[in-house]
Amino acid sequence: MSITTGPVTEAAPTGVEPAPWTVRHRTKAVIALARFEAHQLFLHIPVFAFLLLYLGSTGWELFNGREGMDEFPALQDVDRSTQSAPLVLGVALLIVVNRTVLRSHRRGTDRHFDVLVMEPWRRTVAHALSVVPYAVITAGVVAFQIVWVARKPGAVGHPSLAELAVGPLAVLLSGVLGVLLARLVRSSFAAPLFVVGVVILPVLLASSTGSPRWQQWLSPVVTETGAAPFPSELIGRPAAWHALYLVGLVGVLVCAAVLVSGGRQRIVQAATAVTLAATVAGVAGQSQGDSAALIAARTKMSVSPEEFQTCHEYGRSTYCTFPEWDARAALDWSPVVDRVQSLAGGAAGGERLTVRQRIDARYGLTSDSTLEASTTPGTVTVGTQWGGNRVPEFAVGVASVLVAGSEAVPSQWCSGDPRSVTVMWLALGAESDPMAAFRNVRLGDSIEGSAVVLSPTNGVSMTAEQTRIVRELLQKPRYSVIPKVKSHWTELTSPETSTARVAELLGVSAAPKGTADATEDESCG
Repeated sequence: MSITTGPVTEAAPTGVEPAPWTVRHRTKAVIALARFEAHQLFLHIPVFAFLLLYLGSTGWELFNGREGMDEFPALQDVDRSTQSAPLVLGVALLIVVNRTVLRSHRRGTDRHFDVLVMEPWRRTVAHALSVVPYAVITAGVVAFQIVWVARKPGAVGHPSLAELAVGPLAVLLSGVLGVLLARLVRSSFAAPLFVVGVVILPVLLASSTGSPRWQQWLSPVVTETGAAPFPSELIGRPAAWHALYLVGLVGVLVCAAVLVSGGRQRIVQAATAVTLAATVAGVAGQSQGDSAALIAARTKMSVSPEEFQTCHEYGRSTYCTFPEWDARAALDWSPVVDRVQSLAGGAAGGERLTVRQRIDARYGLTSDSTLEASTTPGTVTVGTQWGGNRVPEFAVGVASVLVAGSEAVPSQWCSGDPRSVTVMWLALGAESDPMAAFRNVRLGDSIEGSAVVLSPTNGVSMTAEQTRIVRELLQKPRYSVIPKVKSHWTELTSPETSTARVAELLGVSAAPKGTADATEDESCG
């Protein structure tokens, strides 16, 4: 019996590239394996659970209908707020991808891969590609976040594409890191230990203010929060350099995993060199401190904001804003000024105020600096935040200028100056819920006892007796108090008028003489 066999095909010499059709089919095989592994990742409980957690927390933040400052976002701050949440998904991917790559080792099936056409390094590439769909999902969530927030009527500013790219890149980086760890250490305990010892601790250390800048920016996410929103041109974060650093680092980790798996092709070596150069360039670019031009611009805009603002008249007053906040003057600030001024008497009821937006950007994005009171008569300060408690605080600032003439005068008042009663009623008398606003605008969120009332600059101090008087005034019908304020305006705004006299003029019973509250108020002056 004879057996007829076909021609024997000799193995291709080492170093000779396979035919084009072979490369094409192997590429398809890598992609098919990547798709399969991506689907398998989704079936793992940690990835599925943390993906749902990420989507659920993001959806809750967007759709739970919260009001306040969230309704008036600055997009140059919102872009940074999208970066931290994806890290939860990234940690899950790091651990699960690591276990997936080690699956054949745990089950003792590594030897079976030796008879397959696909080399180990190509399987490594497929595992790295399996993370890409999750980075794409993250990018879609981030894009939805920024578009949703930008649609709000109170949104201002401009987001940075480089900042928005950080979240997806962090997810991709985490998955690729899991692949490399699996190729370096054949134990599934390496990834969890790495998360604890090499990811979490350095991130915590980098977040501290005492860490060097280069160390902080080695972390995938550097949010830098604390200060009120800055105009976009004053942000000064090396976002593009950081995105380049993350892209380069992802490439370096992939190439390192491929090299460890036996991939020695020229294209792998070239990719390693290019991505390493990109990583180094990103590190160098992001490690530089704030430039002299940025520091000068921040200082000048903080000290002389009028040089960068446009001014418009709405009603009796003039509103000067930075360009990105221009629409807010007519829609939000002007109604508050008109409402407060409508309650004032004398010349204050028709005074032409200047509302000027101000910032203090001299101390960077992490410093919540207090604005100094303006000494210019008739000038009211407004910040870059709006909504929530910022609204009654601004009303307090307007009322202080109407009563005292300038923002600087109330800072010279003694603790518990009687004029603070008039200031508070002007600020809150026309509110839809004056008692809630009264509570929110005071340090301690109380409507009893002495406290400091917040404003855009210096606050106003109130004694317990003055708090009681204001509380009773706010509980009275507004129409019954307005005539008293207007007819006694001169005496109510005089530094010679006592708290007891203010209460009498406004129709509120004063504390009996000799009591602790009366003695406390008599001590002012």
